[in-house]
This record gives sequence, C-alpha cells and structure tokens, in this order.
Amino acid sequence: MRKLSMTWMLAAMLVATSCGNSTQQNDEPQPEQQEPVSQIEQVQQPTVQRAAFLPTQNTPDFVDAAENSVNAVVHIMTKVVRQSTTYNDFFGALLGQLYGYPGQTRNNTMVAYGSGVVLTPDGYIVTNNHVVDGADEVEVTFNNKVKRTATIIGTDPTTDLALIKVDASDLDYLVFGDSDQVRIGEWVLAVGNPFNLTSTVTAGIVSAKARNLSILGEGTSVESFIQTDAAVNPGNSGGALVNTKGELVGINAAIASHTGSYEGYSFAIPSNIVRKVVDDLLLYGTTQRGYLGVQIAELTQELAEKEGLENIEGVYVAEVTEGGAAKMAGLKAGDVITNINGKKVNSTTQLRENVGQYRPGDQVDVEVNRHGSHHHYTLTLLNEAGNVDVVKSGDSFYNAEFGLMLQSVNQNEMNRLNIRNGLKIVEIREGRFMNSGVPVDFVITKVNGYAVSNKTDLENALKNNRSRRTTIEGVYPNGMMGSFFY
Repeated sequence: MRKLSMTWMLAAMLVATSCGNSTQQNDEPQPEQQEPVSQIEQVQQPTVQRAAFLPTQNTPDFVDAAENSVNAVVHIMTKVVRQSTTYNDFFGALLGQLYGYPGQTRNNTMVAYGSGVVLTPDGYIVTNNHVVDGADEVEVTFNNKVKRTATIIGTDPTTDLALIKVDASDLDYLVFGDSDQVRIGEWVLAVGNPFNLTSTVTAGIVSAKARNLSILGEGTSVESFIQTDAAVNPGNSGGALVNTKGELVGINAAIASHTGSYEGYSFAIPSNIVRKVVDDLLLYGTTQRGYLGVQIAELTQELAEKEGLENIEGVYVAEVTEGGAAKMAGLKAGDVITNINGKKVNSTTQLRENVGQYRPGDQVDVEVNRHGSHHHYTLTLLNEAGNVDVVKSGDSFYNAEFGLMLQSVNQNEMNRLNIRNGLKIVEIREGRFMNSGVPVDFVITKVNGYAVSNKTDLENALKNNRSRRTTIEGVYPNGMMGSFFY
C-alpha cells in the first residue's frame, strides 16, 4: 500500500505545477483568453488481492477415488482354532507316539483382523495370505455393515496373496490399473481398516518401486513392492492402494516400523502381479509360475568391471540351468539381461516381478548384453518341473516304489500341522506301504533327509539316496510326528 500512495501523490504534484505555469504575468497586451482548463485523466486503482495459494488444474482431487474405493474395501475377521493335546500318563503318551491316538484335547481360538478388496460384483475378494493364513472361519463386513461368511478359494504364500469368496450380488468393486505405469511421485490412496477403524482413507505419493524387503522367504517368492508414504497400520493388510482415478494399483501388505505402527513407509503388491495370481487361483486353484531357467545376480560396479561392461545396467546371469528355457533359447552364463518384453530390468527384483506376470508356455522376448553386443532371444517359459503343463490344486500322482497316490499339501493344511512342506498320502496300493501301518492322510515331509513338496522333489530324493535304506519322516493327521525306514 505504501507504493500505491506515492503514485497518487506524484500525480497530484504534476497537476498543480501545470496550473501555476498557465497564470504567469506579461506587459504586452494579451488577447482575450479563456479560463485555462487542466485535463486530468482518471487513474484506475489496481485491484488488491490478499496473498494466497491459487487453485490450479493440477491440484489432485481424491474425493471421487475415495468414494469409489471405500465401498469396495471390506473388513475381514478370521478365527484360527488350535488344538493342544495332553496325556495323563506315560502309556498314553507312548500310545500317541506309536499310533497317533490323541489324549485329551482343548481348543484355543485366535482372532485376527485385516482388509480385502472386492474384485467382482458376485463376491470374489482379494486379500493378503497372512490375513487368512490357517483360518478356520473368515467373516467379511462391508461398508454398509452387512456381514458375510467367506470361503477361501486359494492362497499363494510366495506373493502373500489370497482369494476368498462370499455369496452376494451387485457388490461395489474396484477395477485393476496398470502398476507398470505407476510413477514415482504419483499420488495414491491407501484404503483399509487400520486398528479396526473401518473405511479409512489416507493419501501419499509413490516413494519407490520394485522394493525387496525379504519378508516372504527365499526360493520362488516374488517381492517387488510399491513403496508409498500413505499411512498404513495393522489392519490395513489386504486393503487397496488406488490412484487418483480410483483404479486398483496395489494391495497393501507391509510397513517399515520399529514399533509395529506406521513410521513413514508402507508397501503394496503391484496390481499386475495381483491380477495374474488371482486369475491363477480362480482358474487352477494354485499359482502357475513360469521360469527362465537362470541363476541371477545383481550387477554391481565391481562385477561390471570384472566382466568388461561399460554400463551397470541389467541383471547378471551367473548360471544357465540345463534343460531350462534360457539354455534352450541360447542364453549363456555371463550374459546381462537388460529387457524383457520391452520393459527394462535393472535389478533382480524387477526381473522377478516382470517374469512373475507370465505362465509356463508363455513366450517372452529377452534382450541381453553379451560383451557389449545386444541380442534378442525368444524364450518359452517352463514350470518348476521343466515343462509347460498346467499344475492344478489337488492334482495327485502315483509313486510305484512306494505304492502310493500322493498329493501336494495346501497352505492351510501346512499351517494346521505346523509344517513348511509335504506330500499327503491319498491312497495306498500294493507296495511297501501296504502293511506298514501308515494311514491315509499321513503327510510325508522328508525322504532321505530331503524336503519333498511335489513329484520332482520325491524323485530326486529317491535318486540321490546313497544308502541301502530309505528314511521317511512325516506327520500324522492329528499333528504327531513320525519317522520310519525300510
């Protein structure tokens, strides 16, 4: 305002000076003059605005995305019933060990909570595996307070995902977005039920992608989380991560915390992995995992210098598996994978995420850097057994040496028996086990010291046996451990 006042003051002085000059005296006769006229132009006062942040077209609007999401995100309560066995005397314990007869039992019920995302109007819901892991009862509560009992369709511990189903129709649901298109710095919403507070929405940005936390174990696990700073707390697990369009771009799964509560970063499973796993569980009851057939390592500066590489870009192939997809296509140890189906890969995590979106039998274009020269190879992905056969949940196979029909144990049964792997006996035929006293439903966990989970594991355990006898370890249906040999 001070500058504005001086402007008006200067204008007034100029007008006064002009009037003074027009009245000067002169001795010569002057013609009759009219009264001098001073013309003053009116100066328009500028509009004054208070300092403020003006709205722009780029300001994110979360209202529509939040409204579309809260009705499609559900609250999940699970109950896990555990039986504990007690024996009154030595002979009762001995009989239990010999024959698997339980003594007195009592039930202990544990209750847990989480979130889930409705994917279809007829009640298919995705959540985390750890939300429903080992659950005997699953109850779903919708945003309108309606409750439904859910059944578990399938689980995949390697990605921490599970698919459940309720009997319903015309449900609100979310559509998948493309997680590959999610960009660092992009706004996202986390929707879930933290601390049992239903229908809670928080906002943040994508802080990083392809983050590996090493929380799902080694082996075939796929960890490539989207990292955000949207507030996520216990109870948010299985909830939605959505973009500003209201599309599902991730399933919230974990937080980085020293206290168990939110401390700045949360992690979600990318929607492209979720979509593929859900389809697998729906169609086959188990995940179909495709393999390149390579042992990979992070490409570091030291490794790049050792291999004579100018750029530290890609994933190093340390070994090519005999009979694997990569070997048959022409890849070699020492190659650096830089691209899969047109998508750059610069870490082992990115590579696993990319390949994890495909099934055995799918063809992928793999670009490799071989000593500075780039080559393209077309690979047909294979399953763990080295073929393109579809693996279905509950598929059984016959082992002639044992005379047994065997079946891989599902995750729920492994949780109940407190084991990490196993083959369940579903039928006993003529053979070594006919008069062994081992019952149907006995779960074989180890053969000759090797853990077994499928047909290939069992065949390898028998083939690698250098002893004259075969050792079997396992667990009875009631949870008692047992071992024997022949």
